[in-house]
Amino acid sequence: MLSRGVMTQSLTIPRPDDWHLHLRDGDMLRAVLPETARDFGRAIVMPNISPPVRTGADAAAYRDRILAALPEGMTFEPLMTLYLTEETDPSDVAAAFETGIATAVKLYPAGATTNSAYGVKDFTKIYPVLEKCAEIGMPLCVHGEVVDNDVDVFDREAVFIDRVLDPIRQEIPDLKCVLEHMTTRDAVDYVNSSDDGLLAGTITTHHLIINRNDILAKGLRAHNYCLPVAKREEHRLALRAAAISGHPRIFLGTDSAPHTDANKFQPCGCAGIFTATVTMPLMAQIFEAEGALDKLENFASRFGPAFYGKSVHETTMTLEKQDVPVAFPKSIEAAEGPVTVFDPGYPIFWKVV
Repeated sequence: MLSRGVMTQSLTIPRPDDWHLHLRDGDMLRAVLPETARDFGRAIVMPNISPPVRTGADAAAYRDRILAALPEGMTFEPLMTLYLTEETDPSDVAAAFETGIATAVKLYPAGATTNSAYGVKDFTKIYPVLEKCAEIGMPLCVHGEVVDNDVDVFDREAVFIDRVLDPIRQEIPDLKCVLEHMTTRDAVDYVNSSDDGLLAGTITTHHLIINRNDILAKGLRAHNYCLPVAKREEHRLALRAAAISGHPRIFLGTDSAPHTDANKFQPCGCAGIFTATVTMPLMAQIFEAEGALDKLENFASRFGPAFYGKSVHETTMTLEKQDVPVAFPKSIEAAEGPVTVFDPGYPIFWKVV
């Protein structure tokens, strides 16, 4: 519901969900969880903690730690994922899904991103798990990049679709897949070309805002470095068009990923952008700028639950536009050090009220 007043403009939508989130563990979990739980009702929680969440028992224990870290008075449902390895047991995966412990399995190509060393090198070895997932209707969430040294980092997503994802989907046509954190027109086109209802794509907050110039031009900006890395402007514009398109299988997955400033500024700095604090105000501002504020409800609150077979929240969120910029914290304090909140490079005029 969109309303306008003399000095304000507001939008009320069902409470949104985050379909791709990193919460880490321990002190970092306790520091960043409130930033997500304040706005989002549910989130698909990534399993690449250390050690990773590889079994149903791991997922149940991690879920308990998340719920124990949730501040009193906040409501939030973590949807757990299992870290797929070449040794993953299909029966354990099925049991975790059927008992409600795990919502999806997550495919990391080995070496593709943070804590992905346990990931997959030989994709044929995971076919028994994927066949079981197809049989029971359990989604496969995909970090869509190859890691071959002969493939340019800016081409890794497009090559992954051709070499890995499409062959998997051809071999196991009933498998439900989510191509997470899309960064290219190629990924958008691939999701758009699928007409079987089994392929979805998520888009992050930051990939709607930054391109590769925002990482590399005028000096290296570590806080804008993520994986998959932001691409050319033409790809950012394709993502913006996809987000507002009303495609029912394209929805919000922030990939909000906390790292301390000290870890971001290492000689080999960590990949990840922490966006949880500002995502929904930025979503309102982006969709307003695109003349599509009425499309935000579907992108943030409806399309994700529909794909994952969840109900839309009965509770609501109201976003309100201010006539002066809203002040957000520059960082979140964790025991290990500060975690910088994503700065889009321009004033934000929307806030959650």
